[in-house]
Amino acid sequence: MKPSLQVRLSQHLALTPQLQQSIRLLQLSTLELHQEVEQMLEQNPFLEAEEEQVSPFEASLDRTAASAAERPERDDAPHDAASPEHDESPAMEATEFGTTERDDWENGTERDDFDGIRELPSSASGAAGGDDDFEPQERGGGALSLQDHLRQQVLGMRLGREDAAALQVLIESLNDDGYLADPLEDIAARLADQLGLDEDDADGREDLLGRLQCALKWLQNLEPLGVGARDLPECLTLQLRALPRSEAQMIAIIVCKQHLELLARRDMKKLVAVTGADEELIKAAQALIVQCEPKPGRPFGRAEAQIVVPDVIVQKAGRAWKVVLNPDVMPKLRINDLYAQAIRSARSSANGSSAGLSSRLQEARWFMKNIQQRFDTILRVSAAIVERQKNFFSHGEIAMKPLVLREIADELGLHESTISRVTTAKYMATPFGTFELKYFFGSSLNTEAGGNASSTAVRALIKRLVAAEDAKKPLSDSQLSLMLEEQGIQVARRTVAKYREALKIAPANLRREL
Repeated sequence: MKPSLQVRLSQHLALTPQLQQSIRLLQLSTLELHQEVEQMLEQNPFLEAEEEQVSPFEASLDRTAASAAERPERDDAPHDAASPEHDESPAMEATEFGTTERDDWENGTERDDFDGIRELPSSASGAAGGDDDFEPQERGGGALSLQDHLRQQVLGMRLGREDAAALQVLIESLNDDGYLADPLEDIAARLADQLGLDEDDADGREDLLGRLQCALKWLQNLEPLGVGARDLPECLTLQLRALPRSEAQMIAIIVCKQHLELLARRDMKKLVAVTGADEELIKAAQALIVQCEPKPGRPFGRAEAQIVVPDVIVQKAGRAWKVVLNPDVMPKLRINDLYAQAIRSARSSANGSSAGLSSRLQEARWFMKNIQQRFDTILRVSAAIVERQKNFFSHGEIAMKPLVLREIADELGLHESTISRVTTAKYMATPFGTFELKYFFGSSLNTEAGGNASSTAVRALIKRLVAAEDAKKPLSDSQLSLMLEEQGIQVARRTVAKYREALKIAPANLRREL
């Protein structure tokens, strides 16, 4: 073959380090962005925070937790997620970042002897001995955890040191729901190994297991009732035994111990046959069981783990709706003027050693600019979503319209993957609650009038129909499909079943009252 030269023209996207950082920052959640900012503040000396006393993310969590604690006392107040303090929306200007320019990145513990349980390899041992150093608020961030609540009760019990230590071990073994996660034998075996007990020391291991079994009885008599149970039947039985004695209580205990599955299936005939009670007594027993808490540890869940800080807030402005960025989630960063001036002086003196420092200064500026671009894009996408779903903000999810990512991408001139990154793990505060941006997107279903209905609106309609049904004759999936068709929405039975399961609504046979 004869060698030759060819010239080709082609277009390609060069992923520069700045562009790669921009894409990565865009898809981060608020918490992940906070971690990224903290890391950059440690690594780059030219970057500093304007407010170093309180992180904006911590302030936002504290404010949200405070408002959540006050909400039950103000039931008559309007549940508007957008507070007046955001009206000024200084975050929209974001002048602390120094630029609002937008790039085209948018597209793209040991012991030798065993003498009972005297020391345990658990931090709870100090609390059992009455150590004054224990402060529950240090762990729960101001909210009392289940373990802290139980430890306070143990402090009021006159137990020996060894028994109190055994009880503390069981408290540490509880899961978030208040159940004893592991069998006592396994807990005793692990504890024996940590205490240095030989496997041939059967008497010591047996004594250890006996102490844990005794401690379990004490644990199961603490508040909340049901804590320390090994399974659901035992949890419910512990709570039922605390009720006044009655026939219904005895039947309820029998059902929980032996026939809980029949109760879940609403099989009245078999329950009557196996218990020997009549239907009225079974119904009274069911009422007692329903009043029990299947997860005793649930009320002690950490509140901050349930808080979602919104990235944008939707507010009513006259007859229209406006979108503003949440200033609490925006990092307040700036360039250290002293260091920057030193770099400029080094440049003027033609000092070649300043090249590395100049690159770090440029890196800090890029980082600030990319963060601003991230929030700018989130605001643009959120505004476009609000414009297309404005009926939702007035009437709720029943008025949601069909919407796909490409519609927003075409409107804003962005790539569809950019819209996907923006709408993932980003949240919007609305008068109806805080939702992920992806919530506002949904497929369309045909209607008899030739139009389209959003799948989100259909799910809301199914929820309303089920809430209004006769509990003795609940609606089946086929009946729900026919009722939707009567309203002009064509939905197949299996689609109704899929939406019902997504809403965590049980089938008709499990919703039927006894």
